[in-house]
Amino acid sequence: MSREFIYSALPMRVVFGAGSLRQVPAEVAALGLSRVLVISGPRQEAVAKQVFASLGSRAAGILPTAREHVPAATAAAACELAASLGADGCVAVGGGSSIGLGKAIAKELGLPVVAVPTTYAGSEMTPVWGSPPTG
Repeated sequence: MSREFIYSALPMRVVFGAGSLRQVPAEVAALGLSRVLVISGPRQEAVAKQVFASLGSRAAGILPTAREHVPAATAAAACELAASLGADGCVAVGGGSSIGLGKAIAKELGLPVVAVPTTYAGSEMTPVWGSPPTG
């Protein structure tokens, strides 16, 4: 059995430390984004509203509907909203559900995601998300 492998990581930047939430507008600007959709789950809505306010004119909308395992209907509605707002990126605030929803939008619309993890789910470091089977 061969123990050789190649691992290619996604390009990412990690900003960590007390007060890092204040850095979100600068990170959004560094990516050249001008209209971002802020997404979260219902429990993280207060923090998402804080991020939304901090983005000023770069904030295009807020969607606090992320659910575990990214239901197809939730992902479709988020993609529709992002497209209708002319979003050029998203800021996902929360755990794996919020960040997974951001990844679903990224996959469908090709938008970058700025992840603001509020729990350690690890979702912000991987290219996968959960989605229940349909049918």
